[in-house]
Amino acid sequence: MAETTENEKLRELVTRARAVLWDFDGPICRLFAGHSSERVATGLVRWLEGRGLHGLLTEGERESLDPHVVLRAVDRRHPGSDLVAELEARLTHEELHAASSAWPTPYADPLIRTWAALGSRLAIATNNSPLVVRAYLDGRGLTACFDPHVYGRTQDLHHLKPDPHCLNRALNATGAAPAEALMIGDTPSDHEASFRAGVPFLGYAHNARKEKLLKEAGATVIVDSLEPVLRILRG
Repeated sequence: MAETTENEKLRELVTRARAVLWDFDGPICRLFAGHSSERVATGLVRWLEGRGLHGLLTEGERESLDPHVVLRAVDRRHPGSDLVAELEARLTHEELHAASSAWPTPYADPLIRTWAALGSRLAIATNNSPLVVRAYLDGRGLTACFDPHVYGRTQDLHHLKPDPHCLNRALNATGAAPAEALMIGDTPSDHEASFRAGVPFLGYAHNARKEKLLKEAGATVIVDSLEPVLRILRG
């Protein structure tokens, strides 16, 4: 009975969505599959330390192994500075390098093409650089499914998720009411951003750790594969 209820919830989310907002790294691809995000974060920390800025980060931020945690931390202490701009440019460079070896998320490509063919408006709302997203979409032949609705990291880093800024930009540009949209994300910050934007949320968790984090954040509909979503659309 519980499984039936979960399937019904998923079907309702999918079939009522007139606009679909995708997080990028996770639901669409594993951006750092061949280019470790942990190594990128460590490189950013070492770059800061090489400039005598070891004390700029807390121990937790240094050990987070998340490049966005490092970037956010520096922006909080030096908002709008040349230091932040250079750090963001270095991260964008690393993300562009990673895009060439990113792994497509299973079923993501056909799901995107099917949703677009059915007339849904698709957008990407991500903390990654839009340059990186477009490079990946071009390589997969998916650009037309989203164009021009790619909303990623800007110089205003306080707008990174969980701030709903990129979701609101996507909603405004596609003309979709929040209740008629659907956000597909794989992190608690995706869930919080969708909640703050008033957009229903579908969690994607490719492992048990991701699922646990999403459940703790309050996500109620979570899939470990995009295949059942594709099946609903094709049905």
